Amino acid sequence: MKRKARSILVTGGGGFLGAAIARKLVERGDRVRSLARGHYPALDELGVDQFRGDIGDERAVFEACRGMDAVIHTAALAAPWGHYEDFYRTNVTGTEHLIRACQAHGIGALVHTSTPGVVIHGRDIQGEDETLPYPRTFHSHYSSTKALAEMAVRAAVAEGLSAVILRPHVIWGPGDNHLVPRIISRAKRIVQIGDGENMVDTIYVDNAADAHLLAMDRLLEDPSLAGRVYFICQNEPVRLWSLVNMILEWAGFSAVKKRISLRTARAAAFFMEHAYRMLGLRGEPLLTRFVVDELGTSHWFDVSAARRDLGFVPAIPMEEGLLRTEKWVREVYGPGK
Repeated sequence: MKRKARSILVTGGGGFLGAAIARKLVERGDRVRSLARGHYPALDELGVDQFRGDIGDERAVFEACRGMDAVIHTAALAAPWGHYEDFYRTNVTGTEHLIRACQAHGIGALVHTSTPGVVIHGRDIQGEDETLPYPRTFHSHYSSTKALAEMAVRAAVAEGLSAVILRPHVIWGPGDNHLVPRIISRAKRIVQIGDGENMVDTIYVDNAADAHLLAMDRLLEDPSLAGRVYFICQNEPVRLWSLVNMILEWAGFSAVKKRISLRTARAAAFFMEHAYRMLGLRGEPLLTRFVVDELGTSHWFDVSAARRDLGFVPAIPMEEGLLRTEKWVREVYGPGK
Protein backbone atom coordinates (compact mmCIF):
# COMPACT_ATOMS: atom_id res chain seq x y z
CA MET A 1 0.00 0.00 0.00
CA LYS A 2 1.42 3.35 -1.05
CA ARG A 3 2.18 5.72 1.80
CA LYS A 4 0.08 8.88 1.83
CA ALA A 5 2.11 12.03 1.21
CA ARG A 6 2.11 14.52 4.07
CA SER A 7 2.67 18.26 4.27
CA ILE A 8 5.65 18.93 6.53
CA LEU A 9 7.09 22.22 7.77
CA VAL A 10 10.83 22.20 8.49
CA THR A 11 12.03 25.22 10.43
CA GLY A 12 15.59 26.13 9.58
CA GLY A 13 15.23 24.23 6.32
CA GLY A 14 18.26 25.97 4.82
CA GLY A 15 20.57 24.81 7.60
CA PHE A 16 22.85 21.79 7.60
CA LEU A 17 20.44 19.43 9.37
CA GLY A 18 17.27 21.10 8.09
CA ALA A 19 18.32 20.75 4.46
CA ALA A 20 19.14 17.06 4.93
CA ILE A 21 15.70 16.49 6.45
CA ALA A 22 13.97 18.41 3.66
CA ARG A 23 15.81 16.38 1.02
CA LYS A 24 14.81 13.06 2.59
CA LEU A 25 11.18 14.16 2.91
CA VAL A 26 11.04 15.22 -0.74
CA GLU A 27 12.71 12.00 -1.87
CA ARG A 28 10.00 9.93 -0.23
CA GLY A 29 7.19 12.03 -1.71
CA ASP A 30 6.16 14.43 1.05
CA ARG A 31 5.28 18.07 0.43
CA VAL A 32 7.83 20.22 2.21
CA ARG A 33 7.76 23.81 3.34
CA SER A 34 10.75 25.56 4.92
CA LEU A 35 10.58 28.46 7.36
CA ALA A 36 13.84 30.39 7.37
CA ARG A 37 15.10 33.94 7.21
CA GLY A 38 17.00 33.37 3.99
CA HIS A 39 16.25 31.93 0.56
CA TYR A 40 18.19 28.82 -0.53
CA PRO A 41 18.70 27.76 -4.18
CA ALA A 42 19.32 24.16 -3.07
CA LEU A 43 15.79 24.04 -1.63
CA ASP A 44 14.43 25.49 -4.88
CA GLU A 45 16.04 22.62 -6.73
CA LEU A 46 14.24 20.18 -4.43
CA GLY A 47 10.91 21.88 -5.03
CA VAL A 48 10.59 22.99 -1.39
CA ASP A 49 8.07 25.75 -0.70
CA GLN A 50 10.23 28.41 0.95
CA PHE A 51 8.46 30.64 3.44
CA ARG A 52 10.75 33.50 4.44
CA GLY A 53 10.31 34.65 8.00
CA ASP A 54 11.83 34.86 11.45
CA ILE A 55 10.79 32.25 13.98
CA GLY A 56 10.69 35.06 16.52
CA ASP A 57 7.80 36.59 14.54
CA GLU A 58 4.61 34.89 15.76
CA ARG A 59 2.55 35.90 12.71
CA ALA A 60 5.11 34.41 10.33
CA VAL A 61 5.18 31.16 12.31
CA PHE A 62 1.37 30.85 12.32
CA GLU A 63 1.22 31.41 8.56
CA ALA A 64 4.01 28.92 7.86
CA CYS A 65 2.25 26.25 9.94
CA ARG A 66 -1.10 26.64 8.19
CA GLY A 67 -2.14 23.45 6.39
CA MET A 68 0.73 21.34 7.74
CA ASP A 69 0.38 17.76 9.01
CA ALA A 70 3.57 17.90 11.06
CA VAL A 71 6.43 20.22 12.00
CA ILE A 72 10.12 19.40 12.39
CA HIS A 73 11.72 22.23 14.33
CA THR A 74 15.47 22.49 13.72
CA ALA A 75 15.84 26.30 13.69
CA ALA A 76 18.01 27.55 16.55
CA LEU A 77 20.71 29.99 17.49
CA ALA A 78 23.65 27.71 18.26
CA ALA A 79 26.86 29.40 19.38
CA PRO A 80 29.14 29.35 22.42
CA TRP A 81 28.88 33.11 22.96
CA GLY A 82 26.51 36.00 22.36
CA HIS A 83 23.72 38.07 23.87
CA TYR A 84 21.18 36.22 25.99
CA GLU A 85 18.28 38.13 24.43
CA ASP A 86 19.19 36.81 20.95
CA PHE A 87 19.34 33.21 22.15
CA TYR A 88 16.09 33.57 24.07
CA ARG A 89 14.19 35.10 21.15
CA THR A 90 15.13 32.31 18.76
CA ASN A 91 15.38 29.26 20.99
CA VAL A 92 12.63 29.93 23.53
CA THR A 93 10.22 32.49 22.09
CA GLY A 94 10.45 30.89 18.64
CA THR A 95 9.64 27.47 20.09
CA GLU A 96 6.71 28.93 22.03
CA HIS A 97 5.37 30.42 18.80
CA LEU A 98 5.58 27.02 17.13
CA ILE A 99 3.83 25.32 20.03
CA ARG A 100 0.92 27.76 19.87
CA ALA A 101 0.72 27.46 16.09
CA CYS A 102 0.65 23.65 16.28
CA GLN A 103 -2.11 23.83 18.87
CA ALA A 104 -4.12 26.37 16.88
CA HIS A 105 -3.86 24.46 13.60
CA GLY A 106 -4.36 21.00 15.12
CA ILE A 107 -1.01 19.75 13.82
CA GLY A 108 -0.52 16.06 14.54
CA ALA A 109 3.18 15.97 15.39
CA LEU A 110 5.97 18.32 16.44
CA VAL A 111 9.54 17.02 16.44
CA HIS A 112 11.66 19.43 18.44
CA THR A 113 15.42 19.36 17.82
CA SER A 114 17.33 19.99 21.03
CA THR A 115 20.88 19.13 22.10
CA PRO A 116 22.71 17.01 24.69
CA GLY A 117 24.26 20.34 25.66
CA VAL A 118 21.30 20.81 28.01
CA VAL A 119 22.81 18.18 30.35
CA ILE A 120 26.55 18.69 29.75
CA HIS A 121 28.10 20.56 32.64
CA GLY A 122 31.79 20.05 33.31
CA ARG A 123 31.85 16.37 34.18
CA ASP A 124 32.25 13.17 32.21
CA ILE A 125 29.03 11.60 30.94
CA GLN A 126 29.58 7.97 30.01
CA GLY A 127 26.67 5.87 28.83
CA GLU A 128 23.94 7.73 30.73
CA ASP A 129 20.38 7.93 29.40
CA GLU A 130 17.62 10.53 29.08
CA THR A 131 16.88 10.51 32.82
CA LEU A 132 20.01 12.62 33.27
CA PRO A 133 18.79 15.87 34.90
CA TYR A 134 19.46 19.42 33.84
CA PRO A 135 22.35 21.00 35.75
CA ARG A 136 21.66 23.64 38.38
CA THR A 137 23.51 26.21 36.30
CA PHE A 138 24.46 26.36 32.64
CA HIS A 139 27.74 27.38 31.04
CA SER A 140 26.23 28.99 27.94
CA HIS A 141 23.17 30.92 26.84
CA TYR A 142 22.71 28.32 24.12
CA SER A 143 22.36 25.38 26.50
CA SER A 144 20.23 27.29 29.01
CA THR A 145 17.76 28.51 26.39
CA LYS A 146 17.57 25.11 24.72
CA ALA A 147 16.70 23.64 28.13
CA LEU A 148 13.96 26.25 28.53
CA ALA A 149 12.66 25.33 25.07
CA GLU A 150 12.53 21.65 26.09
CA MET A 151 10.59 22.61 29.21
CA ALA A 152 8.11 24.58 27.10
CA VAL A 153 7.55 21.57 24.83
CA ARG A 154 7.06 19.25 27.79
CA ALA A 155 4.59 21.66 29.41
CA ALA A 156 2.63 21.82 26.15
CA VAL A 157 2.54 18.01 25.92
CA ALA A 158 0.86 18.00 29.34
CA GLU A 159 -1.82 20.19 27.74
CA GLY A 160 -2.32 17.83 24.80
CA LEU A 161 0.39 18.74 22.27
CA SER A 162 1.79 15.73 20.38
CA ALA A 163 5.55 16.31 20.44
CA VAL A 164 8.85 14.54 21.00
CA ILE A 165 12.31 15.94 21.67
CA LEU A 166 15.47 14.74 19.92
CA ARG A 167 19.00 15.48 21.11
CA PRO A 168 21.42 14.82 18.23
CA HIS A 169 25.04 15.27 19.28
CA VAL A 170 27.87 16.83 17.21
CA ILE A 171 26.33 16.58 13.74
CA TRP A 172 28.89 16.25 10.96
CA GLY A 173 29.25 15.25 7.31
CA PRO A 174 29.73 16.77 3.85
CA GLY A 175 28.41 20.32 3.74
CA ASP A 176 28.95 20.88 7.47
CA ASN A 177 28.76 24.62 8.14
CA HIS A 178 29.67 24.55 11.83
CA LEU A 179 32.04 21.92 13.23
CA VAL A 180 34.48 21.53 10.33
CA PRO A 181 34.73 25.24 9.43
CA ARG A 182 35.18 26.14 13.10
CA ILE A 183 38.06 23.69 13.50
CA ILE A 184 39.76 24.73 10.26
CA SER A 185 39.40 28.47 10.89
CA ARG A 186 41.25 27.98 14.20
CA ALA A 187 43.74 25.43 12.88
CA LYS A 188 46.86 27.40 13.86
CA ARG A 189 45.73 28.33 17.35
CA ILE A 190 43.89 25.26 18.63
CA VAL A 191 45.14 24.01 21.98
CA GLN A 192 44.25 20.52 23.19
CA ILE A 193 42.29 20.59 26.43
CA GLY A 194 43.04 17.71 28.77
CA ASP A 195 44.85 14.46 28.04
CA GLY A 196 43.12 13.83 24.72
CA GLU A 197 41.51 10.61 25.88
CA ASN A 198 37.97 11.98 26.30
CA MET A 199 35.37 10.08 24.28
CA VAL A 200 32.36 11.69 22.61
CA ASP A 201 29.33 10.56 20.67
CA THR A 202 28.62 12.15 17.29
CA ILE A 203 26.05 11.72 14.54
CA TYR A 204 26.43 11.71 10.75
CA VAL A 205 24.04 14.23 9.23
CA ASP A 206 22.01 11.76 7.14
CA ASN A 207 21.54 9.56 10.19
CA ALA A 208 20.37 12.56 12.21
CA ALA A 209 17.88 13.38 9.45
CA ASP A 210 16.62 9.77 9.42
CA ALA A 211 16.00 9.96 13.17
CA HIS A 212 13.78 13.00 12.70
CA LEU A 213 11.67 11.30 10.04
CA LEU A 214 11.35 8.18 12.18
CA ALA A 215 10.33 10.26 15.20
CA MET A 216 7.68 12.12 13.21
CA ASP A 217 6.26 8.95 11.66
CA ARG A 218 6.18 7.05 14.93
CA LEU A 219 4.56 9.95 16.77
CA LEU A 220 1.83 10.22 14.14
CA GLU A 221 1.21 6.48 14.47
CA ASP A 222 1.49 6.34 18.26
CA PRO A 223 0.62 9.58 20.11
CA SER A 224 1.50 7.87 23.41
CA LEU A 225 5.15 8.69 22.60
CA ALA A 226 4.40 12.38 23.16
CA GLY A 227 6.72 13.94 25.72
CA ARG A 228 9.55 11.47 25.19
CA VAL A 229 13.17 12.65 24.87
CA TYR A 230 15.80 10.80 22.83
CA PHE A 231 19.57 11.04 22.51
CA ILE A 232 20.49 10.57 18.84
CA CYS A 233 24.05 9.37 18.22
CA GLN A 234 26.14 7.02 16.09
CA ASN A 235 26.57 4.78 19.14
CA GLU A 236 30.25 4.65 18.16
CA PRO A 237 32.05 6.99 20.60
CA VAL A 238 35.36 8.38 19.33
CA ARG A 239 38.30 10.18 20.91
CA LEU A 240 37.42 13.80 20.27
CA TRP A 241 40.97 15.00 19.72
CA SER A 242 41.68 12.20 17.26
CA LEU A 243 38.68 13.42 15.26
CA VAL A 244 39.90 17.03 15.42
CA ASN A 245 43.36 16.03 14.21
CA MET A 246 41.85 13.92 11.43
CA ILE A 247 39.89 16.92 10.13
CA LEU A 248 42.98 19.13 10.31
CA GLU A 249 45.03 16.57 8.36
CA TRP A 250 42.37 16.38 5.63
CA ALA A 251 42.61 20.16 5.25
CA GLY A 252 46.40 20.11 5.08
CA PHE A 253 47.21 21.25 8.62
CA SER A 254 49.40 19.68 11.28
CA ALA A 255 47.98 17.92 14.30
CA VAL A 256 47.44 19.92 17.47
CA LYS A 257 50.67 20.08 19.46
CA LYS A 258 49.98 22.48 22.33
CA ARG A 259 48.13 21.20 25.39
CA ILE A 260 46.70 22.63 28.59
CA SER A 261 45.11 20.86 31.50
CA LEU A 262 41.35 20.81 31.94
CA ARG A 263 41.73 22.72 35.20
CA THR A 264 43.80 25.45 33.55
CA ALA A 265 41.35 25.70 30.64
CA ARG A 266 38.42 26.14 33.00
CA ALA A 267 40.18 28.91 34.91
CA ALA A 268 41.19 30.66 31.69
CA ALA A 269 37.66 30.41 30.27
CA PHE A 270 36.14 31.88 33.43
CA PHE A 271 38.60 34.79 33.35
CA MET A 272 38.05 35.46 29.63
CA GLU A 273 34.27 35.40 29.93
CA HIS A 274 34.42 37.79 32.88
CA ALA A 275 36.77 40.15 31.02
CA TYR A 276 34.58 40.22 27.91
CA ARG A 277 31.50 41.02 29.95
CA MET A 278 33.14 43.65 32.15
CA LEU A 279 34.91 45.41 29.28
CA GLY A 280 32.13 45.01 26.74
CA LEU A 281 34.51 43.41 24.25
CA ARG A 282 33.21 42.38 20.85
CA GLY A 283 33.61 38.97 19.31
CA GLU A 284 34.02 35.68 21.13
CA PRO A 285 36.55 34.79 23.85
CA LEU A 286 39.25 32.36 22.81
CA LEU A 287 37.89 29.99 25.46
CA THR A 288 34.46 29.76 27.08
CA ARG A 289 33.27 27.35 29.75
CA PHE A 290 30.88 25.80 27.22
CA VAL A 291 33.73 25.10 24.80
CA VAL A 292 35.90 23.68 27.59
CA ASP A 293 33.08 21.34 28.63
CA GLU A 294 32.63 20.20 25.03
CA LEU A 295 36.32 19.70 24.25
CA GLY A 296 37.72 18.55 27.56
CA THR A 297 35.27 15.99 28.92
CA SER A 298 33.71 12.73 27.78
CA HIS A 299 30.07 12.80 26.76
CA TRP A 300 28.58 9.71 25.20
CA PHE A 301 25.12 8.36 25.81
CA ASP A 302 22.84 5.36 26.08
CA VAL A 303 20.78 5.48 22.87
CA SER A 304 18.70 2.37 23.49
CA ALA A 305 15.49 4.40 23.90
CA ALA A 306 15.68 5.71 20.31
CA ARG A 307 16.37 2.20 19.04
CA ARG A 308 13.47 0.73 21.04
CA ASP A 309 10.80 3.39 20.43
CA LEU A 310 11.77 4.82 17.05
CA GLY A 311 13.55 1.89 15.44
CA PHE A 312 16.57 4.16 14.98
CA VAL A 313 19.77 2.43 13.89
CA PRO A 314 22.33 4.59 12.02
CA ALA A 315 22.25 3.54 8.36
CA ILE A 316 25.64 5.14 7.65
CA PRO A 317 28.37 3.68 9.90
CA MET A 318 31.17 5.84 11.24
CA GLU A 319 33.78 4.57 8.77
CA GLU A 320 31.66 5.28 5.70
CA GLY A 321 30.64 8.70 6.99
CA LEU A 322 34.26 9.63 7.62
CA LEU A 323 35.26 8.61 4.09
CA ARG A 324 32.50 10.78 2.61
CA THR A 325 33.46 13.70 4.82
CA GLU A 326 37.18 13.36 4.09
CA LYS A 327 36.47 13.57 0.36
CA TRP A 328 34.43 16.73 0.84
CA VAL A 329 36.94 18.40 3.20
CA ARG A 330 39.84 17.72 0.85
CA GLU A 331 37.87 19.14 -2.10
CA VAL A 332 36.72 22.27 -0.25
CA TYR A 333 39.48 22.99 2.28
CA GLY A 334 42.49 20.96 1.18
CA PRO A 335 45.92 22.38 0.30
CA GLY A 336 45.70 24.99 -2.43
CA LYS A 337 42.03 25.73 -1.80
